[in-house]
Amino acid sequence: MPAFDVGRVCVKTSGRDAGKRCVVVDLMDKNFALVTGPKEVSGVRRRRVNVNHLTPLDEKVAIEKGASDEQVVALLKK
Repeated sequence: MPAFDVGRVCVKTSGRDAGKRCVVVDLMDKNFALVTGPKEVSGVRRRRVNVNHLTPLDEKVAIEKGASDEQVVALLKK
């Protein structure tokens, strides 16, 4: 399993959103990823996070790179 790729569902391990699930929307470089909850679903707003603060899960959502929060919500509801 690749550790982090677009669509991977993760759990934040530190910060104000610790323990909440989020989805990787884009990989910025080897140290940072753009994630979203979205805020309406899990309370995690779209932000850049250090990959050391994420724990990847086996779940994956079929989204394209840079997907909007509305697209992520629609796919999570399916």
